[in-house]
Amino acid sequence: MSNLPACPQCTLENTYPDGDNFVCPDCGFEWPRVAVGDEVDAAGGPVVDANGNTLVSGDTVILIKDLKVKGSSIVLKKGTKIKGIRLPEGAGDHEVDCKTDQGAFMLKAEFMKKA
Repeated sequence: MSNLPACPQCTLENTYPDGDNFVCPDCGFEWPRVAVGDEVDAAGGPVVDANGNTLVSGDTVILIKDLKVKGSSIVLKKGTKIKGIRLPEGAGDHEVDCKTDQGAFMLKAEFMKKA
């Protein structure tokens, strides 16, 4: 049996690679070949949230505690939903790049959970 993943939409295993994507011939769904575990932080491991779930670029996350922004009076409140995160390479100890209503920030993944 090959190492091709099952279709995330219909869960059938008749998938095949096509360029940079996987394709499901049963439902026609296409998704990128970049696997969930292929997104890595600067330390070389996968970027995980506070609950141990692997994060990938484009995920939606929720803050699990109030975060004070250095050099300003802004506080990112617990429960804030952040859509469309990015995981830039070589960003230092802050793994997640995101935009909120208060501005753009670099945050640590340990202070968020996957929504």
